[in-house]
Amino acid sequence: MGGESNKPMDFVDYYVMMGVPPSASEDELRQAYRTAARRFHPDVNKTSGASVLFRDINAAYEILSDPHKRSEYDKVFHDRRRTAPGLQLETFYSRRHLRQISEPQLLYVMLRIQPMLEISLTTDAPLNLCLVIDRSKSMQGARMQHVKAAAHRILDECKPSDIVSVVVFSDQAEVIVPAQHPTDPRSMKTLISAIRADGATSIVGALRSGLSQIERNRDTRYVNHLVLITDGRTYGDEEECLSLAARAREKGIGISGMGIGEDWNDKFLDALASQTGGSSGYISNPESAVRFLHERVRSLASAYAERASLIVATMPEVQIDSAVRVSPNAINLPTEPQPIALGTLDGRLATTVMLQFYVETANVSLGEFYVGRVDVEGHVLGSDQRLERVIQDLTVEVTDQKVEDEPPPELLDALSGVMLYRLQDRAREALEQGEIAEATRKLEYLATRLFEKGEEELGQAALYEARRVAYTHQLSEAGAKQLKYGTRALWPTGEQEDD
Repeated sequence: MGGESNKPMDFVDYYVMMGVPPSASEDELRQAYRTAARRFHPDVNKTSGASVLFRDINAAYEILSDPHKRSEYDKVFHDRRRTAPGLQLETFYSRRHLRQISEPQLLYVMLRIQPMLEISLTTDAPLNLCLVIDRSKSMQGARMQHVKAAAHRILDECKPSDIVSVVVFSDQAEVIVPAQHPTDPRSMKTLISAIRADGATSIVGALRSGLSQIERNRDTRYVNHLVLITDGRTYGDEEECLSLAARAREKGIGISGMGIGEDWNDKFLDALASQTGGSSGYISNPESAVRFLHERVRSLASAYAERASLIVATMPEVQIDSAVRVSPNAINLPTEPQPIALGTLDGRLATTVMLQFYVETANVSLGEFYVGRVDVEGHVLGSDQRLERVIQDLTVEVTDQKVEDEPPPELLDALSGVMLYRLQDRAREALEQGEIAEATRKLEYLATRLFEKGEEELGQAALYEARRVAYTHQLSEAGAKQLKYGTRALWPTGEQEDD
């Protein structure tokens, strides 16, 4: 199987892209294009999301403005409309009214992305999975034993159609299980059981070897994913690792990371995973390794769509400040470059993304204000591979009076968890800038909020770190990770309630 074989049929609804119905006349199409150009043309809108989106709008207009091309397109369009169920995208606003004032105003928009409820929520797509396991000296003992047990469990649950490979690394990387179907799991387990811990930690060679194993069978019908398991820091090759992740993203390969213990770089592991829309997690004790790896692979196995991405195209008066995937597998998402990688869209759980904007309204007319457009696409797995895309325009009302909006409970629930995470993040930023009193204050406030939520253990950890910062001017490695990943774990999971 080659890397470019079995490409999905990338069909895009150009009418949705242009914001017109399929019955639109030539005049209506021209008017829609002029409106899009005023909003997204690079000469008037310098945001990266707008330039990416306008390329697609140009492609849509080129087809629909040509009678012959439009006629050919419509034949496929009507057939696909009958067979493609599509994704659904819901938006939730922190407020629908902004006052016309001189100061930038904060606006949160939450996106909830999931397959239409009436369709099958899982595709049973096979995995093309590579486990990349740190075997450096610090992994010896219970850590290595539990990682081996976790890998054994993955093999037990693999389907015959899955492809699995295993790479181990310390100073050098070694492929101990080349990419293959798990037809002889006993032999594969024996090779894993024979792993011995020794040496230092060098991740770049291991990533390269793992991605090479996935490349051997990379296919659009598979969920192509690498899971990195490490307890140490890599030195001098982090930028090269991130470059490898960027290339993996372009090829539709996801990367997730598991950090064991305290002596690993959480910012690096987060950046590595978020490049591809993957996830990262903190394993505070070896026993958790089995559960964490099992849950990560289980979520991959229930994928509805792969290689999902998000374009956020805003008006010049709007600045996107941050993007966070709230669920499943919470992680900060880089807003540049666009499109933003979302990775896998789960068939069981809604994918929820929180966008934070700052909006300038001083020179905006009263009335409806166009914030921008969000555009989500994903390649559906299964026998009838196809690209599905859903687009939604974001608007608010600008007024000269203060209007008290009541945010929807779905957004408030997600935002409460995100804000706790932001508190620990900002405490770390203050500490890095030498603002000891500010870092201490934020940690104390975080502890108070956690106690209010009934999170006693996490609250005590925040209070301990606040006192530690006040006296030593630094966080403990264990405490920093406990607060970071503990507050992430409080975010909604995306579980759907039963009827």
